[in-house]
Amino acid sequence: MQLHYKKYSEKGQPLIVLHGLFGSQSNWGGHCKALAEKFSVIGVDLRNHGDSAHTPEHNYQVMAEDIKELLRSLDLSSAYLLGHSMGGKVAMELALSYPDLVDRLLVVDIAPVLYTGKADGHEQVMAGMNALDLASLQSRSEAEAGLADYIEDEATRKFIVTNLVRDGDLGFVWRLNLPVIEANYGRLMEKPLGGNIFEKPTLFVKGDLSPYVQAKHEAQILELFPNAGVKIISEAGHWLHADKPQAFQKVAIDFFSG
Repeated sequence: MQLHYKKYSEKGQPLIVLHGLFGSQSNWGGHCKALAEKFSVIGVDLRNHGDSAHTPEHNYQVMAEDIKELLRSLDLSSAYLLGHSMGGKVAMELALSYPDLVDRLLVVDIAPVLYTGKADGHEQVMAGMNALDLASLQSRSEAEAGLADYIEDEATRKFIVTNLVRDGDLGFVWRLNLPVIEANYGRLMEKPLGGNIFEKPTLFVKGDLSPYVQAKHEAQILELFPNAGVKIISEAGHWLHADKPQAFQKVAIDFFSG
C-alpha cells in the first residue's frame, strides 16, 4: 500500500518518522524540520491516518510491510527509524522482520510488550469521537467542547480535533478511519512479532511520568534488542516530544549522529 509522506530534506542519512495512534506526520512537523537540518527526513502518515488510504486491515505486520514498500518506492536500501507509540511498534516490527532495512532505531515511549487494561484512555477517546454529531458540527472548537465529557485533558482534545477536516457539502469528517481503528484496537495492544533479533543501535526514550515503559520491561527489550539503551526525559509524559521538545530533539540528534 502506498502511504502519504512528506520529504523535509534531501541531505544526510534517510530518517523515517512514524507517528502514534490518532496522529499524522503533520503532528511531528516541528521535530521533522529540526531533524532535517542533519538528516534526510521523511514524515509518514500510517495507514488509516492522515492522508494515507483507508483499509480494513490494521495491525503491526501490515503496517511494517507498508514501510518496507515505502522504502522500496523511495529507492532506499535502509534508513534510520523513529517511531512514537503505535509508530514505535511499527518501527520495531519492521526492524525485527527485516533487520537489514533499519540502520538505527529510536522508539518513543512504548515497549515491545502486550499491553492490557484500559488505563490509556483510548476507549474513552474513541467513544467521544463517535458521540460527536459531525453533520451538525460548525467548528473544531465546538467539537473540542463536545469531547470534554469524554476527554478530561485539554491538550488531548486539541490533538484529537486536528483529525477533523471539511469535506464539501458533507461538512466535517474524520480523516482517520475510526471504525477500523476501533475494530482493530486489540491488535494495537499486541507486541511486535518480527521473528528476528535486532542487534543494531537502538534507543528507547520514555517520559518519567508515563507508564508505558517500565523497569519490568527491560528483560523483554534486551531479549529482542540486545544493543538497546534507555533515556528518560524528566517532567514528561507519553507525548514527551510535545512536553519537552528541546530535550527530545537533543536526544534524537545525538543518537542518530552516532
